[in-house]
Amino acid sequence: QVQLAESGGGLVQAGDSLRLSCAASGRTVRSYSVGWFRQAPGKEREFVAAIRWSDGTTRATDSVKGRFTISRDNAKNTVYLQMNSLKPEDTAVYYCAARLGVILQISSPSYPYWGQGTQVTVSS
Repeated sequence: QVQLAESGGGLVQAGDSLRLSCAASGRTVRSYSVGWFRQAPGKEREFVAAIRWSDGTTRATDSVKGRFTISRDNAKNTVYLQMNSLKPEDTAVYYCAARLGVILQISSPSYPYWGQGTQVTVSS
């Protein structure tokens, strides 16, 4: 089992950057894949990016490619989401989630472990 805790959200202006952190605890974190999802008011939760902890392989949704980067720090057991060139449509609660295994799933039900979420608000 793994526990997750997000941090780093906030209120920024369009064009600014933020870095979200997802601290993971548990003895076998290297066996997991971690994803970032977001949910805006009145919308369904959507996939943003994911990383395979064992080798750092990543995937991201098209709307954030070139702006967002997912990475991990093995020493700190932390996954990051670097968000650049933020847009108002990026406003949402951002969640990190984990699943055992190497497949980088984009479906939220595939992830059994979730953090509490962190709010990102981008003003125009």
